[in-house]
Amino acid sequence: MQENTFYHIPVLLHESVDGLSIKGNGTYVDVTFGGGGHSKEILRHLNSDGHLFSFDQDADAEKNIIPDSRFTFVRSNFRYLKNFLKYYQVEKVDGILADLGVSSHHFDEEERGFSFHANSALDMRMNTRAGKTAADIINTYDEEQLADVFYLYGELKNSRKLASALVKARVTRSIQTIPEFLEVIKPFFAKEREKKELAKVFQALRIEVNDEMEALKEMLQASIDVLTPGGRLVVITYHSLEDRLVKNIIKTGNFQGKAEKDFYGNLITPFSTINNKVITASDEEIANNPRSRSAKLRIAEKK
Repeated sequence: MQENTFYHIPVLLHESVDGLSIKGNGTYVDVTFGGGGHSKEILRHLNSDGHLFSFDQDADAEKNIIPDSRFTFVRSNFRYLKNFLKYYQVEKVDGILADLGVSSHHFDEEERGFSFHANSALDMRMNTRAGKTAADIINTYDEEQLADVFYLYGELKNSRKLASALVKARVTRSIQTIPEFLEVIKPFFAKEREKKELAKVFQALRIEVNDEMEALKEMLQASIDVLTPGGRLVVITYHSLEDRLVKNIIKTGNFQGKAEKDFYGNLITPFSTINNKVITASDEEIANNPRSRSAKLRIAEKK
């Protein structure tokens, strides 16, 4: 089968798959299938008794399904990890891998509306078959809701000004395309910081459209239940919001990062940290795949 490199070059491929500490006959889950790069590498480590389940809600990812009897593709958001494993009569798995980044494919496909360089509709849905679009949010959320999205998910200091301008602008016409959206918000950013600030705006909208933070929480919570003792959780994050959730649940067993100790003073958490220092991409990898620049890899083992 020809390698599908146009869709997505896997980030920290060997470091993340090595982090799973794969047993040949084990059962593993890749909750972010995408172009299938990580899944193919996991399959190379499995023998005929091993099995891999890979999740993806994006219809485009289905074009990359691997024809292998040891492989099962699940057309779903990873928040339903536990439900689908139950459906396949799988109680416990030996490892879960999650690459939380948006693939280069999504940015390259203009009509998906993920990039502020695109001349397309404001969509941003990972699952184009369901759910509200970015345009729906821009045109229906009230000023406070919009400000919260930009502040909480984009960490933008001028979130209230952006929200106010959008609410005023949509009175005269609905904001449906990326150029229409940029026309309203660009004046609020200095030229030298425009790209960075626009990236934050688009990140915030994408997170809200796809309910990414809640979905991530549900998947991480489910991982506690479905991982067998000694099973590995391997997660690649790209921004501080998702990294904080992953770090907190690994270290403290909750998303708030509140450390609770038992009678003997031992930290109560379902995980043991494998790498105390996050693993990042090498200079060579960053040169070949710029999206790996912000990647952080965290590995934990279920107690």
